[in-house]
Formats: sequence, structure tokens, C-alpha cells
Amino acid sequence: MININANRKTDLIKLNKPVYIISSAAVGGGKEKEGPLGEYFDITDRDVKFGTKTFEAGESEMQRVALNTALKKAKTHHKELEAILAGDLLNQCVSSTYGLIEFGAPFIGLFGACSTMAECLALGSLLIDGGHFRKVGAVTSSHFCAAERQFRFPLEYGGQRAPTAQWTVTGSGAVILGGADSSGNSPKITEVMFGRMIDKGITDIQNMGAAMAPAAVDTILKYFRETDANPADFDIIATGDLGIEGKRITENLLLSEGCDIREKYNDCGLMIYDCEKQDAHAGGSGCGCSASVLCGYFMRKFMLGEYKNILLVCTGALMSPGSVMQGNSIPGIAHLVRIEK
Repeated sequence: MININANRKTDLIKLNKPVYIISSAAVGGGKEKEGPLGEYFDITDRDVKFGTKTFEAGESEMQRVALNTALKKAKTHHKELEAILAGDLLNQCVSSTYGLIEFGAPFIGLFGACSTMAECLALGSLLIDGGHFRKVGAVTSSHFCAAERQFRFPLEYGGQRAPTAQWTVTGSGAVILGGADSSGNSPKITEVMFGRMIDKGITDIQNMGAAMAPAAVDTILKYFRETDANPADFDIIATGDLGIEGKRITENLLLSEGCDIREKYNDCGLMIYDCEKQDAHAGGSGCGCSASVLCGYFMRKFMLGEYKNILLVCTGALMSPGSVMQGNSIPGIAHLVRIEK
């Protein structure tokens, strides 16, 4: 078998020129507003349909509002976007399709499950770094009600949730990426790393953390082995979204490899909710989880000068309702983006 990566010495991609996060916006629901990071959302709405007739249409509306808000903050007209990279959890990424169709830009639909925001940021950065585009949008979302009835049970069923189950975030995050920073104050993406699919045989749909954790470990280990960086260099190393179970597994597996990130490590799924007070079980999940934490909380920290260097490792469970019903195991993926200021 020919190894197509035989000539690559590293999986890390260092951008030739910085790609700036010109602006960002986070949109969430009522549960997200009540969580520890509620004040960092640009817009929240207790109406889970966001003024539409269905949960799915409500998710599309979140994406539309998030991207419009990011464009407004960047003082950019939507016609200046040369491409939009977007994705969500629903079949064929229909939330992104219907939410972003009015913007009229070339559309690059992506599916990386909960890792989709890092995938959008990484690919968008490479397209700008390569000189193909000057300004692009990156958008993702998820919706608790829409995801539940697609992947698990109708809401009316009222089934008991396992302790390892995570709560799909009703939220959306949007970023405007550009090769130039007119403000001189924007964070920049300097490194990206695409993860490998890792399958450890997990079949429990109520334990996404265990399915995704090995992929997070694989990507994080590769990053520190291929760079001169160490965990102390970062203000935060954030996975998204492993929850309680996956975070614990990740820490233990990394420790067994001699890599201790615990002092700087947190998980977006544990940051967005108060798991006990809000009955979120093992924490948050969904494409909108790490996206809204990044676009709201992390970006505010950058703007306040409290963060200067973060490592965002978005994790995803690559399954579908069909694969689960057929008893297939759940592969995990983890994409990495380094953001500095």
C-alpha cells in the first residue's frame, strides 16, 4: 500500500501569513443564557423556535442571525464574503443550507459533528493563506430539540437520560476571517492540525465523551510532539465537547503518555452549563457548543487582553442515526486551531 503521507514530516500546518478573526458572534437559547457563560452571548432567545414554526427552522434562524451579527460587528457587507464554510448536526446539514442561502456567497458545507467549527476555521484559514479568498465566514450550530428527535427519541417520549449523556447546546457561532486586520486588535489563527479518525469500539450513543476522547488525545499528543510548545505556553487548552466523562478519559490517557495539560485544560461542554444546577448531566455537546464558547467567551477574553494564546481542539463523533441503529461503533475526530494575539 502506498503511504500518501510518506513525504510529510508533520501533520501540523503553520500558516505563512496570519489569518485574523475580524469579528465573531454567538447566539443561544434560554438554557445557555442561564449558564455560566450567558453574559458572553450576543443574542439569546427563550423561544427555542426563534420565531419560526419548527425547531429545525429555528436552528437555521440562529445561523442567519449569528452571521449577520458578526458581519455588522466587522462593518462588512455580506457581498464582501467570498465564501461561507458552515455545518451542523442535522442530516445533509440542512440548518446551514436554509439559514445561509440568502447570503448568496459560495457555500462550502462541512460535517465534522461537534468538531465542525475547528474544521471551518482551519479550512477557511488555509483558503485565505493560499491567496484564494480574502474574506470568508465560518458558521456552525446545533439545537437540543432538533438533535434529540433526529438522533435519540421524540421529546414527548420523556426517556431517562444516562449519567454520561450530554445536553446538545442550542446555539450558533459565526466568525469573519480575513487576511488583513483593519483594527490592529484582532486575534489571529497561526497553526492548524487536522485530526485522524480514531475508533475504539464505543457503541453507546449516550456516551459521546468516551467515543471522542481518544481522538482528542491523538491530536493533542501529535501537536506537542511536533512543536516546541508546551501546555504552559497557553492561557487555555480547550476541547469541545467531551463533557465530564470524556475530559477525565482524556486527562488520564495523556498522563499515561507523559503529557500533563491539567493546569491549563478545560472543556467547552463543561464551561457552558452548570451541570448540577442546570441538569445537563455530563455537560454540553453539539456543533454550537465549542462555536458559541469560542465566539462569545474566548473572543471576549482576547479583546480584554486576558487571553493571548489558546489551543482549541474541537472533537466530534462521526455517526448517524442509521449507523447507530445498525450497531456500528462510533469513530471520533479532533481538529486543532491555535489562536494568538
